[in-house]
Amino acid sequence: MKQVLNIIGGGMAGSEAAWQAANMGVKVVLHEMRPKVETFAHRTGNLAEMVCSNSFRSDDDEQNAVGLLHWEMRAAGGLIMEMADKHALPAGGALAVDRDPFAESVTARLKAHANVSVSYGEISALPEEGHWIVATGPLTSGDLASAIAAETGQDALAFFDAIAPIIYFDSIDMEKAWFQSRYDKGETEEDRTAYLNCPMDRDQYEAFIDALLAAEKTEFKLGETAGYFDGCLPIEVMAERGRETLRFGPMKPVGLTNPHQPDVKAHAIVQLRRDNALGTLFNIVGFQTKMKYGAQTEVLRMIPGLEEASFARLGGIHRNTFINSPTLLDSQMRLKSKPHLRFAGQITGVEGYVESAAMGLLAGRYAAAEILGQSLSTPPADTAMGALVTHITGGAEAKTFQPMNVNFGLFPPVDAKGGRKNRKTRYKLYTDRAKTAWASWLDQTRLDAA
Repeated sequence: MKQVLNIIGGGMAGSEAAWQAANMGVKVVLHEMRPKVETFAHRTGNLAEMVCSNSFRSDDDEQNAVGLLHWEMRAAGGLIMEMADKHALPAGGALAVDRDPFAESVTARLKAHANVSVSYGEISALPEEGHWIVATGPLTSGDLASAIAAETGQDALAFFDAIAPIIYFDSIDMEKAWFQSRYDKGETEEDRTAYLNCPMDRDQYEAFIDALLAAEKTEFKLGETAGYFDGCLPIEVMAERGRETLRFGPMKPVGLTNPHQPDVKAHAIVQLRRDNALGTLFNIVGFQTKMKYGAQTEVLRMIPGLEEASFARLGGIHRNTFINSPTLLDSQMRLKSKPHLRFAGQITGVEGYVESAAMGLLAGRYAAAEILGQSLSTPPADTAMGALVTHITGGAEAKTFQPMNVNFGLFPPVDAKGGRKNRKTRYKLYTDRAKTAWASWLDQTRLDAA
C-alpha cells in the first residue's frame, strides 16, 4: 500500500506542494480548514486565496531576484506560476493576478488531479506519525500554533502583517486621476497604462499626513509585542517615521506626468493597481493600514480623485507567526525533533506569495522523494530557490531571524570582472548563473513516478 502525503494548509505553499508531489506519483491529502473555520482575512474556501496584495511583484528574470524565482518555478512546472500567468493583469513590469479566477483555477486543477484529495476541517495538533507538511501560513489556527510552539520549545516569533484597501473603479474621479505606469514602463500600451494615479500638491499632502497621524488606529492587546515586517509597513507607521517618508515610498511623484495639468509637477502621487480582469476593482498600492474602518474612509477620501470612493474592502492588520527555522529545520525542511513533519511557506520565515509557493514546491518534492524511497539534493545556493531555502534552514543568524523576501544578498557573490559597481551587469550575472544551475539541478533530480 502506497504511503500518503498529508499537507496541512491550502494556501500558496500547500497547494504547490500538493501539485509537485502528486505529479511525482504520490497520493496527497490536502487539509484545509476553510470554509468551516474562517479567518480574519479570507473570504472563500478556495485554495491559494490571495488575501493581501494581488501582486507577485517583479517578473524581470534578468534583473530581479523574485523575477528569477518566477522563472525557476515555471521551469519546475509550478502550478502557482502557471495559474498566475493565466490570470495575469496589466501591471507594468510586475506580475499582478486576478485573485478570484486564480484561486478558483488552482482549486479546480488540484481537485481534478487523480492523486489529490481535499479534506475540509481543522487540524489542531501535530500528527505523531506519517508524512506531513505543515503549510498553514500567516493565519495558523490558535490550537495548532500552540501545538507548534509547545513542540519547538520556544515561543514563535511574530510580526504584524497588513492589508491594503480595494476601491470600486466607478467611484474614482477620472477628471483628477489618470492611467500611467511609472516611467511608462511596459512592453504594451496596456502595461504602460496599468496604474491609476492620484496627484497631491504640497498642502494636500501635508493635510493628508496630519490626518493620517491623528486617525484612530487598531490597538492590540497587552503583551502583543510583535513588530512589523518592513516590506509591508502600514502607511501610518511610515508616516510616523517622518513626514517625507511616504513621498519617498509608495507616494513618490517621479516618472509620471498628469495629463490634466502637464505643466504642474505633483508633490506626491498615490497609485492604484487593477485588482481584477474586469477592471472594476483597484487596490491602493503600498497602502497597508491599521486605521479603524471609519478613519480609513475619511482619510483616504482626502486623496484627490477618491473623494467619493466606494470601498470593496477596507484595509486591516493581523498577527503573523513563524518558526525559527535556522534552529528547528534540517536541510530537507524537516522538523529536527520530529522528522516526519516538514514545514513550508510563510510559517518558515519566508515572506511573500512567490517565496511561500517556492518553499512549498521544494517541500512537496522532498517529501515525495522520501516516500518513493529516493533522495533529493538541496538546490544549489546559486539559484533563487537554493539561496532562499539555505537561508531559512541554517544560513540566517538564528538570534536575529526575521521574515525575508528573496534577494540577491542571499546569493553567493559573483565575479563581476570589473563590473562590480555596475548593478545591472552584476544582477545579470546572478541570473545567468542561477538559470544554468537550476536547469542542471532539475535534470539531475528528475524522479520517476512510482
